Amino acid sequence: MAIPSFVDRVTVHVTGGNGGNGCASVHSEKFKPLGGPDGGNGGDGGSVILRVDLDQTTLVDYHRSSHRSAPNGTQGKGDHQAGSKGGDIILPVPDGTVVSTPEGEVLADLVGHGAEYVAAAGGKGGLGNAALASSSRKAPGFALLGEDGEERTIVLELKVVADIGLVGFPSAGKSSLIAAISRARPKIADYPFTTLIPNLGVVVAGEHIFTVADVPGLIEGASEGRGLGHDFLRHVERCAALVHVIDCATYEPGRDPLSDLDVIEAELAAHGGLEDRPRLVALNKVDVPDAKEIAEMVTAELEERGLKVFSISTASHEGLDALKFAMAEIVAKRRAEEEKPDNTRIILRPRATGGQEFKVKKTPDGGWLIQGEKPERWVRQTDFNNAEATGYLADRLNRLGVERQLLELGAVAGDAVSIGDGPNAVVFDFAPEVQAGAELLARRGEDQRLDEDRPAAQRRKEKDYEYHLRREGQLERPADLSEYGKGWVEDEVDLTPAEAKAAQKAAERLARKQARELAAAEELEAERRFAAGEIIDIDAESNNQNA
Repeated sequence: MAIPSFVDRVTVHVTGGNGGNGCASVHSEKFKPLGGPDGGNGGDGGSVILRVDLDQTTLVDYHRSSHRSAPNGTQGKGDHQAGSKGGDIILPVPDGTVVSTPEGEVLADLVGHGAEYVAAAGGKGGLGNAALASSSRKAPGFALLGEDGEERTIVLELKVVADIGLVGFPSAGKSSLIAAISRARPKIADYPFTTLIPNLGVVVAGEHIFTVADVPGLIEGASEGRGLGHDFLRHVERCAALVHVIDCATYEPGRDPLSDLDVIEAELAAHGGLEDRPRLVALNKVDVPDAKEIAEMVTAELEERGLKVFSISTASHEGLDALKFAMAEIVAKRRAEEEKPDNTRIILRPRATGGQEFKVKKTPDGGWLIQGEKPERWVRQTDFNNAEATGYLADRLNRLGVERQLLELGAVAGDAVSIGDGPNAVVFDFAPEVQAGAELLARRGEDQRLDEDRPAAQRRKEKDYEYHLRREGQLERPADLSEYGKGWVEDEVDLTPAEAKAAQKAAERLARKQARELAAAEELEAERRFAAGEIIDIDAESNNQNA
């Protein structure tokens, strides 16, 4: 199938580049094997940008190639090397291109040289572990993943930017008129629907310069899909005025200037959006004798309708100057209304902060759905094959208040919680502040058990406090040193290895002290007996001690 040279409506699939992953790396050099995290950030993906180029007059390039993708960002590297950013791709479009969704929602109206619209934004690169390091997480063993680029389908629709639009039946002389008043050279022939694409011409009338566009001929029922003109009526939506070009020399039965005007107006009304445009009527082909008489007959009735009427001939150029200056007057009036002094102040409107950043909804199956830009973006950035990265995600969600709101809404442990919609949603079981197997979901280098006040530890603290009070004489009952440190077995009080070792050392010190006190007491007793003159059997005493 032949590809047309003029295309004014295309559907394009655009995809932004994916962001590069961050790098998890540890600096290492001689005499410094663990020099700290030095993983670089991933590069951002490129974006797909539409930009108005005045040299473009058609969308045919996107008819031939309807898929456009931007390059991806590269992954970060060690030694704080950030990944390179994917370059943006610029898609040139004609002036007057309207960007919309397949459902008809208008996204942008690109008018004026250089006007831009980001059709598909590139994904953000992931942070490396050097950027994730903090005072409480000095050596992260993970990095964030890069985000996927935006992917969407858009519709590009060209609406020619012209000041005057020419409408009328096929073979009414629109192409001949635009060729007579400008340097445009459209195709002209003596059969209907000669014009297959809109034509533009630049007209000079005194000090005024303006553009004129004609569209393929309209017929009755064009608004319902008959003929060609309905597909091109969008090209006169931006015009300051419409000129009805009426053929006064037609030999078709049932046609006359008044009925032709009524039919075209009905089709314009069915298209919609053109009711406020000023109208001019050009009664064409008055160089034919019968046509001149017909034009004189209907002029009065047309003027009674409030229309300005001009009898013209594109062959002899009769009446063309008067028509051009009438067009220029309307264009000048509209431009004067639009070109007002720009005294607008630039007002910066920063995005509000502190508002609700996520929503929690209960699903029909009894689970919970979390929606929000931040939680969904964090999920996309998380490498779930890394337990530490999963714990980091849990910390971020907890700080955001997700767990607190789930508890307030009645969520219990074991409920299914999903973050995001669609195939990329992540589903997990709700487990508020609990262990995952034998491992706690805490930040690297932290252990929640160190902050817990266990009953065994509390009892040991009470014993220590009581012992020191007895030592200082603040308790009436004397301290019983033999009880200190006894019964401190690991299975009973659930001591950590460090605490068990400290308790064992304290018990050994107590035993050595008791042994010294016993030896001193025996020595004193021996001296007393010797002073009293008692006979001491050394062998018997030794045997008694050994026994």
